[in-house]
Amino acid sequence: MRLRHIPGSEDAVLASPYALGQPEQYRGRFDGLFNNANPIEIEIGMGKGKFIMELAQRCPQTNFLGIERYPSVLLRAIKKQEQLQLPNLYFLCVDAKILPEIFAPGEVSRIYLNFSDPWPKERHAKRRLTSPEFMKIYDSILAKDGTLEFKTDNQGLFEYSLEAIPNAGWQIPWSTRDLHNTEAAKDNVMTEYEEKFSSMGNPICKLIAGRSSAYTR
Repeated sequence: MRLRHIPGSEDAVLASPYALGQPEQYRGRFDGLFNNANPIEIEIGMGKGKFIMELAQRCPQTNFLGIERYPSVLLRAIKKQEQLQLPNLYFLCVDAKILPEIFAPGEVSRIYLNFSDPWPKERHAKRRLTSPEFMKIYDSILAKDGTLEFKTDNQGLFEYSLEAIPNAGWQIPWSTRDLHNTEAAKDNVMTEYEEKFSSMGNPICKLIAGRSSAYTR
C-alpha cells in the first residue's frame, strides 16, 4: 500500500522537540535525554504510535523510543504526543539498519516489532524485520538479558520468523498463534492494525525471543 506523503512533513518532524534530529549524539548516554537511568525500550516501525504511547503511559518508570522511517506517518504520532506530552517518550525518524550507530551495545532492554511489512516475495526476505540480517542488528544493541517481542496477523511471516530467529542464534521461549485467546491477552497493548485485523476475525500471532531461555512478559 502506497503511503500518502504529507507536504512539509520532513521539516515538521525535524522541528518537533519530540523527534530526535541527531539521535547519534545520545549513543551511550540516553540518560541525559531522559534525565534518568531507567530501562530503554524501542518499537521499530511504530506507525501512528498508539502502541508505544499507551505503553509509555502504563510504564512511567521505563523510557521509550519510537522508530518510524516515514515522516508522513511519524508526524501523526508527534501531533498526539504534543497533546499528551509524555516525558518518557521520544521519536526517531530513521531506518532500523542504522540502529547500531544510535545505540551502544546493550543499551536497549526490549525491542517491539508490531505488524511489520511481511515482504512476501522471497527475493525481499532480507527486508523482513525478523530476518537474520536484522536480528544481527538487534543483537548488537540489546542487553544480554533483553527480549524482542513480535506480533503479526500474517501467518506466512510468523512461520518464517519461527525459523529465521533461531537460525540467527536466538531462542524463542514463548509463542502463540492466537494471542487474544491466551492468558497474555489481559496485559496486551493493541496497535491500530491489531484492532483492525482482530475485528475482522484474524488470529494474532506473537513470539518472545532472547539470547537465553529466561524472559519476562
